[in-house]
Amino acid sequence: MAEYENRVRSVGATGAVAIDEGLRAYMLRVYNYMLMGLALTGASAWAVLNIPALQALFFTLEGGVLAPSLLGWIALFAPLGLVFFLSFRVHAMSFSTAQTVFWIYAGLMGIGLAPMFYIYTAASVAQVFFVTSATFGAMSLWGYTTKRDLTGWGSFLFMGLIGIIIASVVNIFLGSGTMSLVISIIGVIVFTGLTAYDTQKIKESYDVVSHDGQLAGKGAIMGALSLYLDFINLFIMLLRLLGDRR
Repeated sequence: MAEYENRVRSVGATGAVAIDEGLRAYMLRVYNYMLMGLALTGASAWAVLNIPALQALFFTLEGGVLAPSLLGWIALFAPLGLVFFLSFRVHAMSFSTAQTVFWIYAGLMGIGLAPMFYIYTAASVAQVFFVTSATFGAMSLWGYTTKRDLTGWGSFLFMGLIGIIIASVVNIFLGSGTMSLVISIIGVIVFTGLTAYDTQKIKESYDVVSHDGQLAGKGAIMGALSLYLDFINLFIMLLRLLGDRR
């Protein structure tokens, strides 16, 4: 009897270790996709800002500001369409297609962010990037390790996100510096919270996708997209607050 119980414990422990190793590998895959997406975005923005022919293709310089051309407007709005397309159609895609759409999205985001990077000094962009990385890393680690259920944060953070979007659209017409400051502060809070919330949600999704390689691959892409969006938006909000304009 004692020998049987020892075998049961041994099998149980082995299963737990296997699941834990599988989860770590899955999360590492998510973070790798996210980091490669950020690298592609940075390379794309750098290319637009430093290669005159490429810059002229998407933007024209007017009064010290990069004004989008027709292709520039397409690059600015196409990522929004790709996010919805990937979110609603990922179940019908192959893993390779989902991955390709993610890379295209990340590249277009770099083109769309180029005018913002043009406004701020390179030093302040680098400083804000490191601040964003530290904040994101700390909150994502906490979201992964905490035993607290963050599900209740979802509705609160979603309402905050909707409020930010509405206020940002309104402020396009008002041009209020005070409102812009408030939006940026609230945005930092919301996207910091979303980083922890999304990390925990991705971790919990592993049990659903782990049995199928294609499903796990697409799950990793969607998880990377969620964390990528959290990072980029947190970076933009912090840049508005802390960045030094040229």
